[in-house]
Amino acid sequence: MRHVHLTAGRSVSTSRGRLGWRNCLRKECGRRYQARRYNRRYCRDPECLREVQRWHAAKRQQKCRSKPEGRQRHAEAERQRRKQRASQPQKPPESQIAATDTPAEACAWSRSKKTSEIFCDRPGCYEPLRNSPRAPASYCGDDCCAAMCQARDRERKWLRRKTQVGRFKRHLEYHAAWDSRSQDHVASGVVALRQSLARSSPKAHTVPVYWCNSDPVIDLTIPTEAISHDPQTDIRSRPRAPPTS
Repeated sequence: MRHVHLTAGRSVSTSRGRLGWRNCLRKECGRRYQARRYNRRYCRDPECLREVQRWHAAKRQQKCRSKPEGRQRHAEAERQRRKQRASQPQKPPESQIAATDTPAEACAWSRSKKTSEIFCDRPGCYEPLRNSPRAPASYCGDDCCAAMCQARDRERKWLRRKTQVGRFKRHLEYHAAWDSRSQDHVASGVVALRQSLARSSPKAHTVPVYWCNSDPVIDLTIPTEAISHDPQTDIRSRPRAPPTS
């Protein structure tokens, strides 16, 4: 009889568990959320998504106005808008008074928030670009650059793992990580063994030596005797006897 998995009453999603938790990419948000798709960069908060849409609109407007054709189209659109407003009948004074009494938040977002001409490429960041003498900069600082690089690398690796080459490289990464963990485990075991041996080994007892100023001073120098050489008493210095015939 085969084993039966009881999965009723709950939804199981393998991709959701593998993606894990992330931090919202918008600069002023930073909330943690559980992603359901590999290319999801922002949390599901409505206010956060609204701010991201505003940033993208400002970025498109900046890119469009950076070209002469875009500036001409914008000028023509503004000219038509002014003509249309002039052709419309004027509103009664009550509506004008009500319009003047509206708070400052009711005005257009692009006019209420002052932004620089060229700002950072991270969503939600309106800071000007930093000075870069070698190449044109795209971010205001290292934090924004690191956050965007991390998001792009995560998406690139996820798409890469869908191919055979990507799975092979991931297999090599797993083996390298396993080898490093095993080496660290062996090294920690050796260190623990040495510490245990050092604690269990008997310690050498030292005998303390007490000195007193009243004790006599002992001369530990080795005496040397001056031995004089006597040719009469030294056998090696006597002359050899003549040979017998």
